[in-house]
Amino acid sequence: MELESALKIVDKAEESIKDRFKEIDKVCECNQYKVLKAMQDNRLALRHFSESTGYAYGDEGREVCERIYADVFRAEVCLVRPQIVSGTHAISLMLQGVLRPNDTLLSITGNPYDTILATIGVNNLGEDLGSLMDFGIKYDKVDLKDDGNVDFEKVREKIDESVKAVFIQRSSGYKDTKALTIKKIEEAVQFIKGIREDIIVMVDNCYGEFIEKKEPLEVGADLIAGSLIKNPGGGLVSTGGYIAGDEENMKKVAARLSSPSIAFEVGPNLGVIRSYTQGLFMAPKVVSGAIKGAVLTAKVFENLGYNVFPKVEDKRSDIIQAVELGSEEKIKAYCLGIQKACAVDCFVEPYPWDMPGYDDKVIMAAGNFIEGSSIELSADAPIREPYIVYQQGGLTYEHSKIGTAMALKEIMELEGENG
Repeated sequence: MELESALKIVDKAEESIKDRFKEIDKVCECNQYKVLKAMQDNRLALRHFSESTGYAYGDEGREVCERIYADVFRAEVCLVRPQIVSGTHAISLMLQGVLRPNDTLLSITGNPYDTILATIGVNNLGEDLGSLMDFGIKYDKVDLKDDGNVDFEKVREKIDESVKAVFIQRSSGYKDTKALTIKKIEEAVQFIKGIREDIIVMVDNCYGEFIEKKEPLEVGADLIAGSLIKNPGGGLVSTGGYIAGDEENMKKVAARLSSPSIAFEVGPNLGVIRSYTQGLFMAPKVVSGAIKGAVLTAKVFENLGYNVFPKVEDKRSDIIQAVELGSEEKIKAYCLGIQKACAVDCFVEPYPWDMPGYDDKVIMAAGNFIEGSSIELSADAPIREPYIVYQQGGLTYEHSKIGTAMALKEIMELEGENG
């Protein structure tokens, strides 16, 4: 099958969803203004881009950058540091910072993403390495209902005096559910705080930044965490993560990142402030393009009879589009198409392997300028039934569109070979 034939199928799907794109543009405008105002209010200046090293006491650039991120996320305090190496690291710091021996962590969106299970100690990968369970912190969970909503009745049953914190994963991760919208997060926070006001509500915000006009802290969550090589870095950030929330809890998180005696006061910026602020400035537009790409992918494969989630008309709260392909061969073909669409390493053939932190073999297609940057075009899948591939990102909408067409081309060729 020629790429032109696949593009014709994609173009036809695109024509039918132009009104959906207009809605996405409106959210982008709102978030772009929010970011711009934060930078103006904090008087971001050229001098703030200077590199600091060593202890970096009184690093003005770092402090201004963190105030900007705090304003954008509506937080009292925000840590934005290159010393936070990934989203998993940011979430781990958030959990380890506030939880103490004999506390219980209750996840109300089922088990978290695979790599966080080791931090908790659920899958034994973090055993004797400092998992929460190593320190006597207990863990419990409530799965989402079949319709993707929080099971409030079971949550109420689980909450007792030992529950110190409730964990919410905004993105669907490797699950066949939709991401939690801000409205659903707000309902969950109000329900939990209605039971006990002192419970700390923590949100894994990865893949969700700038999808909607509000962020989880604006609807009552206490802490959020995420990666700068996902949405908020706008594709320009080479490493780093953020944690944001109220000052009392953030002091504990900062103490975990460094030490109790120095907490927020140290941490060289290593010359990243320009990319951290410029990437944030670009993020609303980059994210809107990624969402459009996800909606287009949903429409293309829905038209071909595949089960997709979210659906085209669904309200979205992350950049991920899942397509249920039904076989390992189709997953490999899809990922090969995405890899061929990349600017970097387009000649590499992705294959399933035992990735650290995952229970199943995982295949990942990504030819990124920044390794692991999932705001750039990529696709991945655990090799397990019902064989679902997860596509995300694209620094431009046009690149996302080309990626979808090339994935479709590989799928159609495979189907042709199999009759």
